[in-house]
Amino acid sequence: MSAKSFVSETSPVVGDADSVPFASEFVTLSKQEHIQLLMNAHYFKSMHQRALERADWREARLLRLLRQLKEQNAQREDALRAELAAAQAKIRDLQQRLFGRKSERHQGNERQGRDAGAHAARGHPRGVPSHGRTMQSNLPAHHEFIELETPQCPNCGLSLKPFAGTEDSQVLEIEVNAYRRVIHRKRYVPTCHCGCLPGIVTAPTPAKLIAKGKFGISVWTHVLLDKFLYARPSQRLVQELGARGLPMSAGTLAGGLQTIAPLFQPIEQALGSRLRSEPHWHADETRWAVFLELQGKVGHRWYLWVFHSRSVVHYVLDQSRSTQVLQDELTGIEQGIISCDRFSAYKKFARLHPGVVLAYCWAHQRRDFLELANAHPDLSPWAFEWVHAIGELYRLNDLRLQAPPGSTERANVQADLQQAMQRMAHRRESALADTQLAAPALKVLQSMAAHWCGLSVFVDYPWVSMDNNIAERDMRAPVVGRKNFYGSGAQWSGELAAAMYSVLATLKLWGINAHAWLSAYLQACAENAQRAPADLSGFLPWAMDETRLAAMRAVAPGVSVLVEELDSS
Repeated sequence: MSAKSFVSETSPVVGDADSVPFASEFVTLSKQEHIQLLMNAHYFKSMHQRALERADWREARLLRLLRQLKEQNAQREDALRAELAAAQAKIRDLQQRLFGRKSERHQGNERQGRDAGAHAARGHPRGVPSHGRTMQSNLPAHHEFIELETPQCPNCGLSLKPFAGTEDSQVLEIEVNAYRRVIHRKRYVPTCHCGCLPGIVTAPTPAKLIAKGKFGISVWTHVLLDKFLYARPSQRLVQELGARGLPMSAGTLAGGLQTIAPLFQPIEQALGSRLRSEPHWHADETRWAVFLELQGKVGHRWYLWVFHSRSVVHYVLDQSRSTQVLQDELTGIEQGIISCDRFSAYKKFARLHPGVVLAYCWAHQRRDFLELANAHPDLSPWAFEWVHAIGELYRLNDLRLQAPPGSTERANVQADLQQAMQRMAHRRESALADTQLAAPALKVLQSMAAHWCGLSVFVDYPWVSMDNNIAERDMRAPVVGRKNFYGSGAQWSGELAAAMYSVLATLKLWGINAHAWLSAYLQACAENAQRAPADLSGFLPWAMDETRLAAMRAVAPGVSVLVEELDSS
């Protein structure tokens, strides 16, 4: 290739030769040099292209990483916002529990869907004549006669003449004093000579509840009622007895209760047998402290369970909240209905016993919506719509129970109740299908859907209550006791507490006066050589005849106690 041709092929013509330096100068290259230059040019072009591709790839990767970081930050921000909302909801819930109203009623509709006009105001209504004072005429009377110190006229000084009759009034007083029973056992000498009697015959000793104990049955009756019915700590009881002139040490009190505790085991067994013979039970559990160190158990938290049937209230103390407690308490039960909350132990028991039906508590379901409204104010109107709907179910159920069984009115209300349940189910499913529904509201409705079968039991079984408030009320006495004296110091003490709560709650259910029953039972134990009587029929309410039941219900002639209505299950 000539130099001229090379220049013409490779050199661009830029302006005139005079204006471009070296435009008139020529370079001669060999073929090899020309090829080398072309290869270098292609090489550097490819390297430049690869550099551009790497730059584009790095830019794309950085953009992708930036997008991922933005997504992660957005997710983290959403999680933090959700956590903050949950924390704020928890704070509102705790503030409501600590500082808010204790009632679940809300302002503007206190009865939550029930007929507010049917709720009578507390206290005696104005304009209605009262029955006047009730003076307990059955109480023994201590008569006092008051005379003038100087029965004379203050003006002339002449004496006043007594007038027939007196001006009478009454004041109720109470006086509790300890006293000593000084027992004088008379002695006799036989007048016969047959030799079958010793030289001196002494009258038998009176029955004692505790052998060689110095405290009588009335003291131990007072102790048991004071602790387990009135929930007073033992130390305060000891102080009160000392103030009344009857000092008792804490060791004597604990030792006496430990001696008495086995006397109630036959009664508790009878209560358990009666409980298992009935088809419907209310069940609940709460914590109970037992300050006892047991191998393999951490802490002192035990649990007090309650089982309430038509005629029995039975408490059970156990270390756990497991299904085994239900298995032991309802041994041999293959079918029945348990009114309970949504605790998993009841669900497992129902799975193990297909004939057992769980009736879930509508009060707990209603509480879910109230807590949702409190924790998330923006959802409050939505939540209270469901609260009103639940109140309507309560109203219809009350109307159904008021109507006579088998009547047309009852059939009509039954149909209205079933339709209300269907409308609520349809409304629930529609809300669950709403993709815009907030997560807290979705959670509440999912729980309702999961427990709907149990929430619907009362519709087909009118004698099953809509809620588990009966068992909740049974827990009041133990909870007050737990607050006042914290629990039990030993296992036997906790078992005695469960037995006494069972006895006292069952007596209340039947309207029996606890003092009268406990005095009679302890007296029977004392007469049976410090053992429980062999025949318990006189102390089991369902086994008593009408005469004994009426006597046990009366405090004294003419004064009766309130008879609590039995669950019609």
